[in-house]
Amino acid sequence: MKEIVFVTGNKGKQAEAQKWLDRNNIVVSCYDYDIYEPDVNDIEFIAKTKVLQAYEKVNKPCIALDAGFYINNYPNNPGFPGAFPKRELLNKIGIDGLLGIMKDVEDRSCYFKECLAYYDGKDISYFYGVSKGEVVKEKVIGDNTKKWSELWYIFRPDNCNKTLSEMTEEERENRPDNHTNALKEFSEWFYKK
Repeated sequence: MKEIVFVTGNKGKQAEAQKWLDRNNIVVSCYDYDIYEPDVNDIEFIAKTKVLQAYEKVNKPCIALDAGFYINNYPNNPGFPGAFPKRELLNKIGIDGLLGIMKDVEDRSCYFKECLAYYDGKDISYFYGVSKGEVVKEKVIGDNTKKWSELWYIFRPDNCNKTLSEMTEEERENRPDNHTNALKEFSEWFYKK
């Protein structure tokens, strides 16, 4: 059985990693260390920085996952908040503030983009995922303990009639846009390695 270390304090990310890696008999050890996140709007660079720091702390092959949220037609700042959804959007504006700012925006398209970096002490490998959808007009708080972010309350994936927070785990996993998932891609690659 293979093992991998995931350094994150995000319980939703931990649960998702365990779900995908369990399928390939990969054991995940999660550590909640304080890791510096660079102030650069580039999720690949952030994931790389985090995985190198994680490796220094545990001295074992590690993964780090970073995700951005991009609103295509955010007023006066297309692509906002990018690599800083928590700091620039959730902490400063909040979900209700975002919905107020977006109230007159017709094209509400947006997407999550994620980058998983794996480092074995020699080489770094990257895996990506994208989930396209739209910002709904009213937040929907579902009973979902595995959420990664409050953005699940307002993000409805393409070709779906529910926000991520309303979906069951099975619905989230089997939704039409879930074919590019960084954890899934990594799990399959690592199992074959």
